[in-house]
Amino acid sequence: MRIDLHSHSSCSDGTDPPAVLVAKAAAAGVDVLGLTDHDTFAGWDEARGAAERAGIGLVVGAEVSCRLGGKSVHMLAYLPDPTDPELVATLRRVRDGRNARVPVILERLRANGIELTPEDVAAQSSAATSLGRPHVADALVARGYATDRRDAFDRWLSEGRSAYVTRYAPGPAEVIHRVLAAGGAPVLAHPRGRASRKILTDEVIGELAEAGLAGVEVDHHDHSPEVRKELRALAADLDLAALGSSDHHGAGKTDHDLGCYTTDESEFARLLDRARGAAERSGRTTPAPYLPKGI
Repeated sequence: MRIDLHSHSSCSDGTDPPAVLVAKAAAAGVDVLGLTDHDTFAGWDEARGAAERAGIGLVVGAEVSCRLGGKSVHMLAYLPDPTDPELVATLRRVRDGRNARVPVILERLRANGIELTPEDVAAQSSAATSLGRPHVADALVARGYATDRRDAFDRWLSEGRSAYVTRYAPGPAEVIHRVLAAGGAPVLAHPRGRASRKILTDEVIGELAEAGLAGVEVDHHDHSPEVRKELRALAADLDLAALGSSDHHGAGKTDHDLGCYTTDESEFARLLDRARGAAERSGRTTPAPYLPKGI
């Protein structure tokens, strides 16, 4: 069974609407897809209907933006109650921070001789619940300033580049608390990819495990084979589920094909068990994964 537990739709910084994303996953031979848009639950209902029509499994969640030691880290929140007031408020504050920094990014780009308008950015993100750097990157590509998202980030938008602007994001331990209280299962996303590898040491991940972390994303495009081996051993030592996924963004990341990395069935079962346990302890009514008969 092919289980891909991390993907993005146009409700955040993916390029496909949720229904199209699910249909593409089915066509790619994915049996279970995780929809984990950044800081929003907006695509859940559309994706669920599409999964039922396509006959594939769906696990809903969100990728929550966090900050630790001045570095950006991400937490995958699987199957939380989408009406939990504290979690909803946290995600809203994160989205507001995304929106607020776009005008500042545009000012810094203008200082570099690059003229982009808010309308240019909005044209790349019509379905998104908030604007973000990927949408600015897409506008740079559309206007001919960059060849693709990666080029735009490398030249202007990544941390340390001239147009980078920080924003509000809670700490990962706080997010773990919020997700557990909402009856969900928190999992560290690509902990050794990009800037997060400098801050998410074995010791820090151990501390997050003590705080209630349910799993770690091990098999991911940003992790080398050596890193994946190290993380798998660490997950075993800490009794964490070891997940794998594509982190698919449609045309936004052309090297993250659906199903390029997957989660073992045994690890998927562990994740669902952690989610069920969190739901029972929280007393929350949380969404069950959509798993067609035979999955």
